[in-house]
Amino acid sequence: MWRIGIDLGGTKTEIAALDAAGQVRLRRRAPTPPDYAGVIGLVGGMVAAAEAELGGPGTVGLGIPGSLSPATGLVRGANSTWLNGGRLDADLAARLGRPVRISNDANCLAMSEAADGAGAGYGTVFAVILGTGVGAGIVQGGRILEGRNRVAGEWGHNPLPWMTEDEFPGPRCWCGRRGCIEAFLCGPALAAEADGPGARDASPLPARAAAGDTRAAAALSRHADRLARALAHVVNILDPDCIVLAGGLSNMEHLYAAVPAALAGHVFSDVVGTPLLRARHGDSSGVLGAARLWDAAA
Repeated sequence: MWRIGIDLGGTKTEIAALDAAGQVRLRRRAPTPPDYAGVIGLVGGMVAAAEAELGGPGTVGLGIPGSLSPATGLVRGANSTWLNGGRLDADLAARLGRPVRISNDANCLAMSEAADGAGAGYGTVFAVILGTGVGAGIVQGGRILEGRNRVAGEWGHNPLPWMTEDEFPGPRCWCGRRGCIEAFLCGPALAAEADGPGARDASPLPARAAAGDTRAAAALSRHADRLARALAHVVNILDPDCIVLAGGLSNMEHLYAAVPAALAGHVFSDVVGTPLLRARHGDSSGVLGAARLWDAAA
């Protein structure tokens, strides 16, 4: 049977199918409708078309930018707000005629990278998304660690540790609190650090810094130091076997030297050997991890 994964994003939805050997045999993308009924229709149609092309049925796993409440079973915390309050697993199961497994998109990233990505062979993988938002997923022994409240890995909504006087109390986060790691480390925050309020795109900053732009270089240095502080808390609590970075900001080369060098000053240990790795599957990690949600170890 095929393993079908779907990555439900705010603007695009991707479907992929893996064969028994874990090889990708089909991939398609489509715009994400901005309404709940449209999402149900899109996913149902994409699965039907994929199975017709593949010549057989598959298990279905779905990664979403939120989670299912263990109390109500309803979607919560999705920045695609039209999903919130929906019983997405039940509604998709009714549409597809089979059960569907749903997990947070960062959990799917972690699952993919732990299976055959940068984290393959490591016991505990902490996989971080650094992009427009900041989040993380945890895989331990080949299994996603969801947690009792299904919030394991919601690292971005803890306060930045060891804030300086200049940083405190921190910028307002979309969640309503101040000083969240996400509010300091997301792409728009890094852009604003260099170019002031209203700046959103941080991607040109490394090239600008290399060309001698001191403002860009200073912003990148502060960002790397904050990332090191934030990850030091993860090491002190979870002590993962590796940390994998994904998302747009994970492409900034300086992070892989600057962050490990700064970790030692914050981790409560005489040695810090935690490797910081770039995601092997890049933007594909989410959909590939969703396809693996039905694996026996998941």
